[in-house]
Amino acid sequence: MSRLHVLLDRPGLLRRTALASLAANVGIVVTGGVVRLTGSGMGCPTWPRCDDTSLVPTRALGYHGAIEFGNRTLISVVGGLAVACLVLALAQLPRRRDRITWSGLVVAGVAAQGLIGGVTVHMVLNPWIVSTHFLVSIAVIAAAYRFWQLTREPVAHRVMAPRMRALAWTLVGVTAVVLAVGTVVTGSGPHAGDAHALRTGFDPGVVAQLHADLVMLLIGLSVALLLLGPATLRRSVAVLVGVELTQGVIGFVQYFTHLPVLLVALHMAGACAVWLAALGVLSATGAAPRSTPPAGSAPAARAGETATARSTPAR
Repeated sequence: MSRLHVLLDRPGLLRRTALASLAANVGIVVTGGVVRLTGSGMGCPTWPRCDDTSLVPTRALGYHGAIEFGNRTLISVVGGLAVACLVLALAQLPRRRDRITWSGLVVAGVAAQGLIGGVTVHMVLNPWIVSTHFLVSIAVIAAAYRFWQLTREPVAHRVMAPRMRALAWTLVGVTAVVLAVGTVVTGSGPHAGDAHALRTGFDPGVVAQLHADLVMLLIGLSVALLLLGPATLRRSVAVLVGVELTQGVIGFVQYFTHLPVLLVALHMAGACAVWLAALGVLSATGAAPRSTPPAGSAPAARAGETATARSTPAR
């Protein structure tokens, strides 16, 4: 075994890198929001160059160019961490297909984000492309979260009743819809990212009301899980409810104060927090995809199946 392989085959390093990758993917959502909120979406009017003559912002582009270029630079950090996670997953012995698969999905998602970002610039911040850009980020965050989970020490979870798992999946689905409609609200409002960017054409008040109604549905599902779920699930659900209520307060205040930049930025960060909390609930139910045993570990797999079969579903 090479010295490099020995250096990389460290579970602690893998776990910390996975957490850094997850944090970076959340962070770039927030910095992307800052680009929009400062009107810097077209600070670099071309892609991949900043303008027709330079890869980096020139003085003529002002601070908008610097903000947009800074956000573009961060994708290199996000991509580097994603690749590092994949390399470290490959270096762990025995290799686990689940870790390799999820880290590979993060790499693919980050690469797709770079391309979508370029399309966004060439389409002059078309609101539907911008929405797609955000939603792909949410999918990448989900993959990064799952990968991070797979790097942690095994945590014993009871196999919960099918209705609990179904309710958890429904909750995650509704959360995704809430986030999707939230992008339409943003695409219909004043923070376009550039003075010349198109809007969706929808009435902001109508889509904001639809968004609020869906949030109420999400909170209702969360409370149902809190009341019906076993004690082992309640902590995760309580965290989710707390994050939802905080996010709801920010949302109402920003709407009735005419969308101040700071509150909108906090609301975007809160959207990521709600998503992570919902994924945490899904994980706590045991409804997330199961870990794949390493190749050649069929006896271990059979033992795991036997243990699962003997476990008693939580009611």
